[in-house]
This record gives sequence, C-alpha cells and structure tokens, in this order.
Amino acid sequence: MSGTVFRMPSLGSDMEAGTLIEWTHRPGERLHKGDTIAVVETQKGAIEVEVFHDAVMGRPLIEPGETVPVGTAMAELEPLEAIAEQGPGAGRAEGPAPAAGSSGAASGAYERLGGTARGTGPAETSAQGRTPAAPGVRASPAARRLAAERGIALAELTGSGPDGAIVLGDLAAAAKPGARAPAATPAQARPAPRGGLDLAAMRQAIAAAMSRSKREIPHYYLSQDIDLTVATEWLGARNADLPPAKRLLMGVLFIKAVAITLPRFPELNGFDRDGRFEPSEAVHVGSATAIRGGGLIAPAIHDADRLDLATVMNRLRDLVSRVRSGGLRASELSDPTVTVSSLGDRGVDRLYGIIYPPQVAIVGFGTPRLGPWVVEGGIVPRTLVTATLAADHRHSDGHRGALFLAALAQRLQEPDML
Repeated sequence: MSGTVFRMPSLGSDMEAGTLIEWTHRPGERLHKGDTIAVVETQKGAIEVEVFHDAVMGRPLIEPGETVPVGTAMAELEPLEAIAEQGPGAGRAEGPAPAAGSSGAASGAYERLGGTARGTGPAETSAQGRTPAAPGVRASPAARRLAAERGIALAELTGSGPDGAIVLGDLAAAAKPGARAPAATPAQARPAPRGGLDLAAMRQAIAAAMSRSKREIPHYYLSQDIDLTVATEWLGARNADLPPAKRLLMGVLFIKAVAITLPRFPELNGFDRDGRFEPSEAVHVGSATAIRGGGLIAPAIHDADRLDLATVMNRLRDLVSRVRSGGLRASELSDPTVTVSSLGDRGVDRLYGIIYPPQVAIVGFGTPRLGPWVVEGGIVPRTLVTATLAADHRHSDGHRGALFLAALAQRLQEPDML
C-alpha cells in the first residue's frame, strides 16, 4: 500500500474553502478510521475532520492558520506498514523530521500547538503538572484540548463563543508566561459576532448553495395534513412521569417516522452526482438546527431508522448542543441522505424547503395546531400538522412523492410502532 494525501474535505455544497485550526496528531502517530485528524473552520464554525481509513500521520503540507480550497492536499498519510518499517519506537509523538523545503510544517505547526498529541487523559495530564480541562465548562473540543496542553484552567476563563462557550481565541490571551500563543487564524483575526463564527459569511454561503439548488434542481412540492391526535396523546402519556432530560419531543417522532418510511422510497434517499442518482442503503437524517443569532445547519443523525426514539432524542440533544458550542464532526455535515426541517412552536402552518445538494429531498413539518377534522362523518377538533415534501424531479415524481407522504402519515398514526 503506497502513501496517500489527506485533502480539505467538502462539508457541504456551500463550502468552497476551509481554514486549518489545528492538527490533532503528529507525524508518525497511528490513525484509526474515524479518528479526528484536524480541526477546520468553515462558515459554519469549527469542524472536527476525520480520516476514512487506518493510516499513519505523515508530513503536514499546510500549517494552522492557512485557508485552502476544498480538495487541497493538507497532509501526507503513510500506510500502517510504515510503523513496522521504522522499527522500535515508531508511532510515538516525535515523528519524522520535516523534509527540506517544508518550512518546518512537520514540527513548527505542532510547536505552536504545544507539541502534544490528542488523547491525553486527565490522569496523565495531572501527572505532567498541567491542569485538566474542566468537564463542566462549556468549551469547543479544540479549545478543551489546547487548554489541557497549556495548563490553562478553563473554569477561570470567560468564553466568547455560543452560550458563553470558550473557543480557541479565548485561550490566546490566557496563555501562561512563556507559553506560545496559537497562531491566529483569519476567523480569529477579524471581528466576529459569535466567537469566530461569522454569521454574515454563513448566510452568504447558504444563499449561494440555495441559489444553486433552485437553479439546477427541478423541484416539485407536495403537502399533506396529518392527524397527530393519537401521537400527541401517546407522547403526553409517555412523558408524564419522566424527568425533563428523558422526555421526547414531537420532532423526534417526525425524524423517526421519516427515517423508517424512506426505505420504501429509495429514490428520495441518496445523492445526485453529476445528474446520476446514487441511492443510499443507510438513512442518515439531517436535522435542520437554528443557530442562535441567525444561521442554520443540518448535521446528520446516522442510521436514524435503526435507533429507538430515546436514542434519537439523545442524539438530537447532543447535536443541538454541539451546533451551539462547537464540536461537530465532518461526517455529520457531509453525509446526510435527506433533511428534515421542523418549525416547532414558531406558529407557521407549513414550510416548503429547498433541497440541499447533493441530496434529492427535504421533508418539512409546520407547527402542530388544533383544527377541524372529519371523523366518522362528523367534524371534530383534532391536533393537525402539515407535512411537506420538496423532491428532485429528475429522480422521483409526484406520484411517488404522494405515496411517501401517505405512508408517513400512517406511521405517525401508530406512534407505539416507531
């Protein structure tokens, strides 16, 4: 197996470039599939980027603070055999020396980050005389790691990120005497209203992606009113004796109902690649989440069709928390196979979504409301919700879309089967 390169990933159709915040591994260290190799800043905040196969970290090709286009080579990756070839001691943090002409990328980049690889546990940190990152303090994963490396007590800092979360920029001013401050990234250098998250840039990126979607994708739209009375009563009974942390939201029923309905309609679950449809066997539901202060992001709940409702609820809470405090992973942004958007208690009867490329469908839910409904020939008040579907007419049609909404409505009539 020959060496490969790790490239700046695309984290959505609205991303053109990313800024490297930090490397989380040093040259010579082993990487397992799914490990975070770097933290990259985009218009949607700091994202942890994973590797997709086992490898050995090689020579970095860019340094923290550099902004590069999607697809740019960021680091060399060596095959696992490289550890055996290097002999005893291989895989430690020292790593190989930087190649000539590399501008110190293999060493200087790590000196500015404190020279410590990710994975130091609290016990080891304390033994080295550093202050472990306080688990009860809101902080981005990158800031938490760097604080542990620098011996900075997060509890003593005031965060400037979402909900007061501590971000990398807050650590530079708190560095101990003699400690190297992290290299300032462009996002940290310019004023930003949310601790490095540039909402104006995010809106521009989203607008560009939505303009492209409306221009290139032939949307069709359908809607259907669904009787939620049974689901509402079932949810109330289930939540009645549970503490708030264990209660379900109606939005979780929406996500699960969509997820288990989609396998019957594979043309709505997948990706358009250059005009050709690639169906997905997995159902990764992107849950549209509003960012306080403005902006929207839709990270994936992976394999939502296989999870029970309580697990979907826990995953949703976790995603919402990390959307607002930092720490989303690249796979959560790059692989949703469909998006679900709900306006919850916003008071809007229905919403018509715009498909997020390369997906081919988005399902929307308005606010549940009390309205007239015909039951056994009589008009009675029922709890109703309007579900909408926007889909790509190149890969499905109104007939199949209508059948999908009917099947979705049936699922929501049987909440105990979700």
